[in-house]
Amino acid sequence: MAELPRRIESQPDTVAEDLGRLVLTIIELLRQLMERQALRRVEAGDLPEETVERLGMGLMRLEEAMVELREHFGLEPGDLNIDLGPLGNLLGPEAGT
Repeated sequence: MAELPRRIESQPDTVAEDLGRLVLTIIELLRQLMERQALRRVEAGDLPEETVERLGMGLMRLEEAMVELREHFGLEPGDLNIDLGPLGNLLGPEAGT
């Protein structure tokens, strides 16, 4: 197995874009985790209808904000999916769609 580099290679002219991509990747991972947790709770019947409605609206707004931020940085959904080598992709195979 190849040794991982000690430093992240980044060009001075793309450092802002690279940082934006990394931050958006982390936000997208957290958004997906929150969405999965919300779906589990809804399916379990743990939440009142009003809470389900608020949660759904909040998740929709967060997804819309992510689309706007990706567009601002010129990124596609698949651009946020980091390849973790033998572990697969960070956001799963469906994240590129």
